[in-house]
Amino acid sequence: MNGQAMLRSESAVTQSIDLRSDTVTRPTPGMRAAMAAAEVGDDVYGDDPTVNRLQQVAAERFGFESGLFFPSGTQSNLAALMAHCGRGDEYLVGQEAHTYKYEQGGAAVLGSIQPQPLENDADGSIALSRIAAAIKPQDDHFARTRLLALENTIGGRVLRPEYQHQVTEFVHFKGLATHLDGARIFNAVLALKISERAAVSGFDSVSVCLSKGLGAPAGSLLLASKSLIADARRWRKALGGGMRQAGVLAAAGLYALQHHVARLAEDHDNARHLAQGLQTLGLSVEPPQTNVVYVDIPIGHIAALKLHLASLGILATIAPRTRLVTHLDLPRAKVDMALRAFREFSWS
Repeated sequence: MNGQAMLRSESAVTQSIDLRSDTVTRPTPGMRAAMAAAEVGDDVYGDDPTVNRLQQVAAERFGFESGLFFPSGTQSNLAALMAHCGRGDEYLVGQEAHTYKYEQGGAAVLGSIQPQPLENDADGSIALSRIAAAIKPQDDHFARTRLLALENTIGGRVLRPEYQHQVTEFVHFKGLATHLDGARIFNAVLALKISERAAVSGFDSVSVCLSKGLGAPAGSLLLASKSLIADARRWRKALGGGMRQAGVLAAAGLYALQHHVARLAEDHDNARHLAQGLQTLGLSVEPPQTNVVYVDIPIGHIAALKLHLASLGILATIAPRTRLVTHLDLPRAKVDMALRAFREFSWS
């Protein structure tokens, strides 16, 4: 049996190999059992005990006063921005940041908040000099700069703790608040080998996603002070995020926090393995810092590679700069199958 026939045979008896994102994971049997057994109530009234426990556990782990459960990270980020900023205020944000680039301009469209996008450096940070220059003076001609929003990880890259300390201290001195889009903050924790509290030090609020590397089917948490969470709760209701017996989803989040954090190291290791294998094919690959691999695909090969991978049951978003993501449902055996598919492709 040749290589392609073997891959087709293997893919016929396994789940698809999905390299598109770590959002594609399915709940594990243990997580499904926890969801089925969840004690529930009406979360809009604050009566769901499982939601309340999840919010408390997460807030304590990251060192915040309070937490609030949201259906999605996009809504969690938006509610945070709206709690920090009023109509006509401004927030500073990186041009590559999810809250600016990938959330349909929700802060401006729904929050009447002006984004001031700033260029990200190669490591994902924003230079202090750019931030300083972007802060508006107290003048009726300008929007009032209220907030700096950063992201960690950003494009799979990890912000360094020393930068984080420097930038948050600087903007607090300037009178700004700070928000962290920590959709993959646990990946940063594992990569940096620091505590969860250290990973969010200096931020007034953080959004933590449960449905990416941690494998929950849905949900994000906003962590902050009690007063900011109270404001965010009002905005959550206005944005349609109030859920009723949400403990079924919260139970998945609790299970993920208990069982799926340490195993992110496996995803990081698999990403390095994938990157090294792709490099042997002569492809330009950015060494991964976490579970995200970026590889440059020659334009002339994109269409054929898409068809080749699809024929083998491999899902990947192929583009000139392709992002491949390792995750809970992608063990080493499936990574090796994906690499074999890339090797079988005619690159000549």
